[in-house]
Amino acid sequence: MTPRPLPGPTAPHRVVALLLPPQDTFPLACATEVFGDHGPAVPAHYTFGVCTEHPGPVRTRAGYDLLVTAGLDALEDADTVLVPGWQHPAGAEVPPTVVDAVGRAHRRGARVVGLCSGAFVLAAAGLLDGRRAATHWARATELAARFPRVRVDPGVLYVDHGDVATSAGAAAGADLCLHLVREDHGAAHALRIARQMVMPPHREGCQLQYAELPAPPASGSLAPLLEWLAERLDRPVSVSEMAVRSQVSARTLTRRFTEQLGISPGRWLLDRRIAATRALLEETDLPVETIARRVGLSSAVNLRRRFHEALRTTPAAYRRAFRANRAG
Repeated sequence: MTPRPLPGPTAPHRVVALLLPPQDTFPLACATEVFGDHGPAVPAHYTFGVCTEHPGPVRTRAGYDLLVTAGLDALEDADTVLVPGWQHPAGAEVPPTVVDAVGRAHRRGARVVGLCSGAFVLAAAGLLDGRRAATHWARATELAARFPRVRVDPGVLYVDHGDVATSAGAAAGADLCLHLVREDHGAAHALRIARQMVMPPHREGCQLQYAELPAPPASGSLAPLLEWLAERLDRPVSVSEMAVRSQVSARTLTRRFTEQLGISPGRWLLDRRIAATRALLEETDLPVETIARRVGLSSAVNLRRRFHEALRTTPAAYRRAFRANRAG
């Protein structure tokens, strides 16, 4: 991913969703829930609007129409252009006016995001040439065949290149949108929005775990263990201890993590510790040594090393950047 600079004081970031009939309502709802108004409990860092190629009623796949009054010119001052899916018959082409508008927005510096099948619109505009991209696992083969210069990854939940981002299907759109909030305004702000949505602020794993319909037995669920671990971030926990807690062998536990989350137990736990570190740096004045003990990283030296490996910056620089952003 091309790193975006840490945010500074700015006006609200304008997100405009480009609707294409028949519009899929779920990815649109995911974007609305993340970038829309959350009331006084969550600071408003974004404004959210919609547009379409031909203003007026926009047919949806849910059996009702959406009245959209803005046309493609709304993309001209968008900071983020978001395409929440494109439902098309086989072989259909993205309208040339849409391709041109999306391309112009990208060239002037807007971030362009495709949720689910919205990746087809970004690919048609040439924004994914030579790049990894995500889409719904059921559409990955079609995307790769139609746009051979795109490196389609059928497994990931999302791919973010900084200026362009794509997500897998359905709820992965919310994962990507929360990731963008986290990159723009920090982990604590993303956590506030996730709490309003009653969903995890960060979901690991890959969409291939959903591509095959047979579900694992309930006894194989990691949810109880993950909840237990999240309550004990301040304590060292080994894979062996996790296995004992789950009443399985360490090898079986590691296999379940890989199958259900796409990462190892140690990686999952470290990611949670880094996320907790980010929130404490953003929201408290605690010294790094104290934060290290609270998140289970033992010492300031270890925390700084792990933090730099994960984010390519130091805890002090991260705190300064997000404190400045909050003051602005």
